[in-house]
Amino acid sequence: MSKKVNIGLVQMSCSADLDANLEKAIAGIREAAAKGAQIVCLQELFRSLYFCDVEDHHNFSLAEAIPGPTTERLGEIARETNTVVIASLFEKRAAGLYHNTTAVLDADGTYLGKYRKMHIPDDPGYYEKFYFTPGDLGYKVFETKYAKIGVLICWDQWYPEPARITSLMGAEILFYPTAIGWDTEETDPKVDEEQYNAWQTIQRSHAIANGVHVVSVNRVGQEGGQKFWGGSFVANPHGTLLYLAPHEGEVTHVQEIDLSLTDKYRTTWPYFRDRRIDSYQPITKRYLDE
Repeated sequence: MSKKVNIGLVQMSCSADLDANLEKAIAGIREAAAKGAQIVCLQELFRSLYFCDVEDHHNFSLAEAIPGPTTERLGEIARETNTVVIASLFEKRAAGLYHNTTAVLDADGTYLGKYRKMHIPDDPGYYEKFYFTPGDLGYKVFETKYAKIGVLICWDQWYPEPARITSLMGAEILFYPTAIGWDTEETDPKVDEEQYNAWQTIQRSHAIANGVHVVSVNRVGQEGGQKFWGGSFVANPHGTLLYLAPHEGEVTHVQEIDLSLTDKYRTTWPYFRDRRIDSYQPITKRYLDE
């Protein structure tokens, strides 16, 4: 028996105007809902420009409490549109303690909880360790009106373990709010192509390995030295692309998915059945050099 759910993706550019970004995201949620969306995912840190391209103490003023004003506003929109909203925000937990966090609002506006990004990068243009403390809530799943969902964030995308653990916790869909792009000083188009293909491929592999749908929502537009590459997508449990957004331009798309396919693919390709959990202890080591 099919179990169909409509997923909304809001791929947008951002400005320095926090309120304008929030209103643009809300307009995207309403547009997705008008197209039939039941779960809507926003991109990583959608309320502001991607400030982690520099180390600047003034940027800590962008942070807010979660739950707080933005989750309250989005809860109202979730209730108004009868949609689940996945919202990535800069969390101020306490003075000097900040997280990269995604909140989940159920379709009746209820705040279901939050996931704090576990893997924090520190690379040119992505100085996130300056701002974010690694998550300490563990991996999370959220029982929403329409599906049991798992939420991970950007740099988490590159690791198989979070996707596996979240899937083992019962997530029917993995959502990845993200903010990633090309270095505008890169002159070799092959490098850009490889970077984007790797980003998409690793996430599609999570769909295959875990037999779940994967939804990745990225931003667009140039901010400083980064040209965010968009390319938001939805992959089915065999890694097939059901939808692929363009690299340029803002897009609000709604994609129907059938959650019953998880049972089909996990039965046909029984990776969970054949896991050798008795042999995996070495994975808890940093490196197997002794």
